[in-house]
Amino acid sequence: MIDNLPIYIFVVFGLTTIATLLLFRWTIRKSNSELTRKKAMPIFIGLSIWLALQAFLTLINIYNADTNTFPPKIMLIGILPTILTIILLFVTTKGKQFIDSLPLKNITYLNIVRIPVEIVLYWLFINKAIPELMTFEGRNFDIIAGITTPIVAYFGFAKVKLNRRIILLWNFICLGLLLNIVVNALLSAPSPIQKFAFDQPNIAILNFPFSWLPTFIVPIVLFGHLTSIRQLIRNVK
Repeated sequence: MIDNLPIYIFVVFGLTTIATLLLFRWTIRKSNSELTRKKAMPIFIGLSIWLALQAFLTLINIYNADTNTFPPKIMLIGILPTILTIILLFVTTKGKQFIDSLPLKNITYLNIVRIPVEIVLYWLFINKAIPELMTFEGRNFDIIAGITTPIVAYFGFAKVKLNRRIILLWNFICLGLLLNIVVNALLSAPSPIQKFAFDQPNIAILNFPFSWLPTFIVPIVLFGHLTSIRQLIRNVK
């Protein structure tokens, strides 16, 4: 763990991670498919185990013990399995049935977690755990996605005032914002592929509990955007 960080940073980030998990379970439970709703608890348990595993690996210093290995251990053990899981869901029949049964409104609301994430990132920068470029004062504009989420979810689905093409465009923009910070975060972390922020590298994601950001929160948000884009493209008028 990172020494000398104010306890509120750990608390807020931990609660944000739990909120992401519960929002994803809520999304599954709101499906119009009974088969999908039955998967809510098994998926919740599976993701909880994944979080526990990532916490364990981080706490025993698997990710920050040797930062000169390639590929970086967090990419190989923490990020790659989530990417492969998302790909598997999108290329298999059962996976696509699961994806297409998820309610767009609930998936959209998932993005609200990006607001506390960005606040935590700013606090981490102040405490020299990440570089400025990873905050909204630098190259990270992801907070825009979080702030606009309630507007898009409410007017897009509750009031049905937004055209589906507008919601689709919003998802593409927010996906771009997500990929922007992911790339900058990975290239700022201590590793053979580091390109930025050598004076104040991104050490946070290699430490507990912040390793949950690239290994859990980001994949969930990424999955949400890809799911929304697939559904909107298939049903856009």
